[in-house]
Amino acid sequence: MAEVIPPNAPEHCPGTQSTDAGKVSACAGCPNQQVCSSGATKAVDPGIQLVKDRLEAVKHKILILSGKGGVGKSTLTALLSRGIAQRNSELNVAVLDIDICGPSQPRVLGVNGEQVHQSGSGWSPVYVEDNLSVMSIGFLLSSVDDAIIWRGPKKNGMIRQFLSEVDWGNLDYLLMDTPPGTSDEHLSAATYLAKAGLTGAIIITTPQEVALLDVRKEVDFCRKLNINILGVIENMSIFVCPCCQRQSEIFPATTGGAQRMCNEFNIPFLGSLPLDPKLARCCDEGKDYLTELPGSPAMKALTSIVDNIMSGCTA
Repeated sequence: MAEVIPPNAPEHCPGTQSTDAGKVSACAGCPNQQVCSSGATKAVDPGIQLVKDRLEAVKHKILILSGKGGVGKSTLTALLSRGIAQRNSELNVAVLDIDICGPSQPRVLGVNGEQVHQSGSGWSPVYVEDNLSVMSIGFLLSSVDDAIIWRGPKKNGMIRQFLSEVDWGNLDYLLMDTPPGTSDEHLSAATYLAKAGLTGAIIITTPQEVALLDVRKEVDFCRKLNINILGVIENMSIFVCPCCQRQSEIFPATTGGAQRMCNEFNIPFLGSLPLDPKLARCCDEGKDYLTELPGSPAMKALTSIVDNIMSGCTA
């Protein structure tokens, strides 16, 4: 029998017919590992179909990736979700926090301490606004200080539950906040979303080369797994002093920044967002930046970025 490589398998996958299937280091963390190692090579993870069925009513499914920690991925996920939701009150938007060990969406979106309710149709997400909801493991912890000390398979199982058991309803946009890197959570999400019509990924970076080094790996990850890259956002591009409006480069783009990298890889550049202390404070306090900072340089930049994302999704 011919060797079969599962969809979105990790690099160096031995194939389902190999005697090493599910047993080599490349299989670690793969959602198909248990099926392959058991010898049931013709079996398909039922979670893939469950996710597909659950997300049929979700129009645009977008992964937010970073490669590098500390570039503001979670903050931008929240900002973009608010921006899209407020662009049109008839659009339904949701955020799924897949950063299992560092869930920050409840605080950034101002719903920290809320409870998740379960019904016959699944978990109900927490609503931030009438057309903006969020689901995070942060809602399931007894304390915000609780550490989640899980190995890969348990994290993968949690992601499958979020994707297949949350009652999202009819959504126009589902933004999925992921942890940094290209490991367990990313492989799991990509595998479960492979047949669910994943729209693509937005990659977040900062201008300096040390961040771009990891972002290039994220681009390579997307290409190897056939994930469409909707574009790159450069966060903290400049610092605008709130008093004198003077601009400074906190993270100098010594190699040309995200714009040059996008040109190099032929991927869309969605825009740059300046570093604004008031914007950071809004996120810490869970406040809506659109009403708190009208007319600010950061808000103008975000408005342009949201326009580019929505245009890219409908193109």
